[in-house]
Amino acid sequence: MIFLTEHAVTKLKVLILEHPEDPIVRLTVRDLDEARLQFNISLEDTVQPDDEVQEVKGLTVAVEGQSASRMQGITLDYQEPDGFKFIHPEQEEDPKFDVFNWN
Repeated sequence: MIFLTEHAVTKLKVLILEHPEDPIVRLTVRDLDEARLQFNISLEDTVQPDDEVQEVKGLTVAVEGQSASRMQGITLDYQEPDGFKFIHPEQEEDPKFDVFNWN
């Protein structure tokens, strides 16, 4: 399960209003190297067959199938001016996952 803060939900809903043709929030994670991860957020028009889908505060969130187990318990937050941040439950005071791409 993925958690979204109110700030993240609000920002994603604004982005979806700007791009109504892409109402699905899709999340993926990839290894950049042995020490760094890359989290991606994209808006898409459909859910992919291997995605794990959940409804979160009125948003349809699809987590790529290969990323689903790695995203368990992750919180997605949004703060100005930093943007989106993925917070691991064990790292809430000092998040290590800070590499992002907004597609």
